[in-house]
Amino acid sequence: MFKNNIKIAWRNLKKQPFFTFLNTFGLAIGMAGALLICLFIYDELSYDKMFVDAERIYRVDSDIKFGGAEIKASEAAAPMAEALQRDFPQVESAIRFRDRGSLLLRKSGTETNTKELQVTFVDSTFFDFFGINLLVGDSKTALTQPNTLVLTKTAAEKHFGVKDALGQRLLLNNTDTYTVTGVIDDLPRNSFLRDHSVFMAMSGFADSQSPDWGSHNYFTFIKLIPSANVADFQAPLNTLFDTYLLPWAQNFFPGITKESFLASGNYVNYHTMPLTDIHLHSSRQSEMSPNSTMQNVYILSFISLFLIVLACVNFMNLSTAYSLKRAKEVGIRRTLGSNKIDLVRQFLIESGLISFISLLVALIIAIIILPFFNDLAGKAIAIPFSNPIFWGIVLFATVVLGIFSGSYPAFFMSRFMPVKTLKGGGQSDVGGGNVRNALVVFQFAISVFLIVSTIVVFQQLRFIQSKDLGFTKDQVVLIDDVFSAGSQVGALKEEVLKLSQTKNATLSFYFPTPSSRSNGSFFKEGSVDQENAIQMQTWTVDHDYIGTMDMELIAGRNFSKEFSTDSTAVIVNEATLKILGVGPEEALGLKMTDDLGVEELQFSTIIGVVKNFHYESLRENIGALGLFLDRQPSGILAVRLNAGDFSSTIAKIEGIWNRFAPGQPFSYRFMDDSFNTTYDAEQRLGKIFMVFTVLSILIACLGLFGLAAFNAQKRTKEIGIRKVLGASVQQITYRLTTDFLKMVGISILISLPIGWFAMNKWLEDFSYRIEIGWWVFALAALLAIGVAVLTVGYQSIKAAVVNPIKSLRTE
Repeated sequence: MFKNNIKIAWRNLKKQPFFTFLNTFGLAIGMAGALLICLFIYDELSYDKMFVDAERIYRVDSDIKFGGAEIKASEAAAPMAEALQRDFPQVESAIRFRDRGSLLLRKSGTETNTKELQVTFVDSTFFDFFGINLLVGDSKTALTQPNTLVLTKTAAEKHFGVKDALGQRLLLNNTDTYTVTGVIDDLPRNSFLRDHSVFMAMSGFADSQSPDWGSHNYFTFIKLIPSANVADFQAPLNTLFDTYLLPWAQNFFPGITKESFLASGNYVNYHTMPLTDIHLHSSRQSEMSPNSTMQNVYILSFISLFLIVLACVNFMNLSTAYSLKRAKEVGIRRTLGSNKIDLVRQFLIESGLISFISLLVALIIAIIILPFFNDLAGKAIAIPFSNPIFWGIVLFATVVLGIFSGSYPAFFMSRFMPVKTLKGGGQSDVGGGNVRNALVVFQFAISVFLIVSTIVVFQQLRFIQSKDLGFTKDQVVLIDDVFSAGSQVGALKEEVLKLSQTKNATLSFYFPTPSSRSNGSFFKEGSVDQENAIQMQTWTVDHDYIGTMDMELIAGRNFSKEFSTDSTAVIVNEATLKILGVGPEEALGLKMTDDLGVEELQFSTIIGVVKNFHYESLRENIGALGLFLDRQPSGILAVRLNAGDFSSTIAKIEGIWNRFAPGQPFSYRFMDDSFNTTYDAEQRLGKIFMVFTVLSILIACLGLFGLAAFNAQKRTKEIGIRKVLGASVQQITYRLTTDFLKMVGISILISLPIGWFAMNKWLEDFSYRIEIGWWVFALAALLAIGVAVLTVGYQSIKAAVVNPIKSLRTE
């Protein structure tokens, strides 16, 4: 019987090629989109789960308020790891990372460097802690000695291959010599260490032995014993403040107590973050690798669900609409003895057959667009065809989808009364108009919601691009690793400035794009106590920094080579004045110090006030910042170019580079591109929204197109009569289109308030954000109406221009 049902189902699908195409293609698009999103979500949820005992590993985070600044740090003090392992029996082991940033490496005896972008110091227990095996070398001893390092497989192959790596000597940044003591496999793309390629021995980093509990610079991870409950560990963790941090602070503030510290509005709280939660739940001020958010996972999950539901709605709509054609078939079957269950089974088998055909088409679509999707999402996702669990889930989902999408049409058609259908009566009710209309409203409501979301995301990104940041990021090229020129750094800068296309240039490690960051606690002269501390960013710059960055001085002056005293001067931003409680002119001449615990304090004098500029993401408020003069600057060379042919100017700068730093890699980037990387997640989200909004509209239009065709066919005789009685093509088209536009209008009224609420919640993550204007909703509504008019209008015009003689002959 099942075989017979399959044959009948196949014949019915072949008899209705247009209907079959619309259903199959609509379902395939929805299934392909949902499949890709599900693979993306699975990848996001799998982060860091590959490490041994991942469920017992936690990072120690620090919440600090001091000196007017609130810091949400993912780092802890250098002595934290040792104290945790020594004082708490719940802690099985602990390790630290200290990010080093980028590094130039070359094999001893060679002249050409290779750049590694992510380098970190790490404790020697790193391999056992995370269960990482070495391809060559001994994990017990690999990082126990100073000046040793371990490379990833890819990094090792750049220099000497994996097998020959052990014992090789590398020169780091042309100065320090390190010995390779091991090679590990490349770390998984879904791990927090994915971008790191060089791991250096922490024992060779002097700062790691510091007893300083006030500086929080080390990513600290702990592994709890199997029987430990992390909730019970939280209270003991915060006793570290009383045991270690407060006694350390009393060396600099002899009268400080816990009560006075808290009474000043300050605090230091430690808490744990599960390793497997970091990627989706951590958005702290510094991370070892860029993270995503759980919010994005929820958004994409809803989009995936929307796509599937839209595809199913299409199937239900078209099936119930085309049920009119099959009404007599149902009547004959019922008359010949078929019961309701037999009919339901037959129609469900048809929907299941369409689902499996759609699955094949969906897999082909997914394979074709996967490379583009990976590029869009910044992933390296592969469809796991060899995984039986994948096939089990996909086939089960296809069966469920077939049953879900076919259930309403099956039960609907099985209820047809044989007498009415065989007599041709009751045809006006056969189509299930009210349910069908509700489903169309639902489809377009989702589409309009996605249109609103896409417009808002891109508006926020445009706002970020066009906002006055307090500096000019355009036409600035950043040249990295200028220390490669050694003592010729200054001469390199001067030669670049001689180029006619160069407007200005500056040397610094610190820029208002992803770059170095440094905090310090400062005090006004005469008030060196913790209640009056000012937590401030400290950036060292040269004389040309403010001019090159096109920043605005609102009081005082810039650094000048004419003033030798500028070595002890500082230029602060407006946010610093707010904490000091003074105006721009009042601030000039004030003295500040970050020296504590010494007999003779060294003060810096405020000589200027610079207008606030955004040095963090627009999600963050602008904090206090001070610019200090560096008389021997290095770091990054920022060059502001005149408008023109940038490629030829870059080529000339590279020629100068090769003269001053021969054999060293020439690495450059434009500041606006570097700035944009801060918002990679939002840009990707916007593009994903746009793609899947188009897909949802396409699915909705396929359904609307089919319904319009069916509606026009059902009203063929009515159209012929109207034309004979004098109705014009325009009037008939208007009549056929209006009914559908009413449904689209209802969907707009439903979706716009939901879109407004959802996107306002999304914008709350930004301290600086747009206000959603009325035109966003108007544009979304017009787009939906326009798409509907084009979709329905074609079928309406096609029906309206038919010769009325043919229409009236129609049965």
